[in-house]
Amino acid sequence: MRRRIDVHQHVLPPEYAAWLRAQGVHDAGGRELPAWSAEEGLSVMDQHDIATAILSLSTPGVRLDPSEHGVGEARAMARRVNEFTAQVVRDHPGRFGFFATLTLPDVDGALAEAGHAFDALGAAGVILLANTQGRYLGDPADEPLLAELDRRRAVVFVHPSVLPGPAVPGVPPFAADFLLDTTRAAYRLVQSGAVRRHANLKIILSHAGGFLPYASHRLMLALLAEGGRSPGDLLGDLGSFYFDTALSASPAALPSLLAFAKPGHVLFGSDWPYAPTPAVSYFTGQLDACAALDPNGHAAIDRTNAATLFPQF
Repeated sequence: MRRRIDVHQHVLPPEYAAWLRAQGVHDAGGRELPAWSAEEGLSVMDQHDIATAILSLSTPGVRLDPSEHGVGEARAMARRVNEFTAQVVRDHPGRFGFFATLTLPDVDGALAEAGHAFDALGAAGVILLANTQGRYLGDPADEPLLAELDRRRAVVFVHPSVLPGPAVPGVPPFAADFLLDTTRAAYRLVQSGAVRRHANLKIILSHAGGFLPYASHRLMLALLAEGGRSPGDLLGDLGSFYFDTALSASPAALPSLLAFAKPGHVLFGSDWPYAPTPAVSYFTGQLDACAALDPNGHAAIDRTNAATLFPQF
């Protein structure tokens, strides 16, 4: 019996990949756009004991053009991506779910697309980039969207993007910048009070939360200097997120995550196909070999924690 639920697996609809390349985008965070098919995804899933994968679009999302012209283009592409991915789910019952792609920083478009994705397509949640064109989650402009997602008690998958600044030559963004991007988004969501105002949200941070578990007490001290909250409250807010193990189930990273995350808040993630199959095998093997987890702990990360968030799977 396949056991794992993979909350971090990507989809690249052919039309979307062609659209990116037509606009000169040939990579995501320094990783070349990979080949994707549902059939290859299922093969990788079967190799790694994955029962169900929840598909999401990776960076750069659908808002490439920051001008007003880009609004309509992003809305149209988000709809096509979500319709495509919903069909993949229908074609393979029980094997896939999907996080809907939205249109931030266009909040009105994001609200409309979220409604369609949940009500017409059966989305398992939504994916939001940590920053879009330099605007991080937690910005006051995003409040209407977060309030609606809170009303729906939605699962929100936060994926990093390219930092709003020049890359460092020789350091691909996915290697280090992605981790900082996720950490920045988590910090802003706590700093803005969004995680408290919208306590019904279940927010999953990619890649074990970036640097968040390792630097949590340092971040708490920075937030504490702003006043108004106690160290315990701030650490509780920083620890309110869920975390996936994609590219992060190593003997160096996993102990920090397990020491920080709340019980039930660590979920299996593969990051395929941006993480090629050998990388998925490496980190899955590291997770399976983790002696700090007893059989119940392994089962929780592999399946039961995610099954609580996604009872439909």
